[in-house]
Amino acid sequence: MAKHVPPFERLEVWQLAHRLALDIYHVTKRFPPEEVYGLSAQLRRAALAIPTNLAEGNGRGSSLESVRFFLIARASLAEVRSLLRFAIDLGCLEKTSYERLLSDYDRVGKMLHFLIAAIRSRKSWRRS
Repeated sequence: MAKHVPPFERLEVWQLAHRLALDIYHVTKRFPPEEVYGLSAQLRRAALAIPTNLAEGNGRGSSLESVRFFLIARASLAEVRSLLRFAIDLGCLEKTSYERLLSDYDRVGKMLHFLIAAIRSRKSWRRS
């Protein structure tokens, strides 16, 4: 019997955002202990908000609601980018990790942009 896969897990953008949230959890384990309740926690929350809002938006009943949650995911993406910059400037993050994460988050941003644009280009997207 085939295992049921929720629709949001089929989205490539969700898969990448999920993997990146896991990566953020791993890199923040190496942050200084004094950042456990500060930068580390904020970065983790923002990173996890991206796939979470993608999943919720995908599960909504209308295109308008879906786009609203996808825009929230995009805002969380901007927050992650800002926090990653702060983390490298503070010396908590290695340059190679920073560059890899930025590149992957840029990819998520592009995918999210095109997902939102595709939904908005539908004739009936505001009526649904």
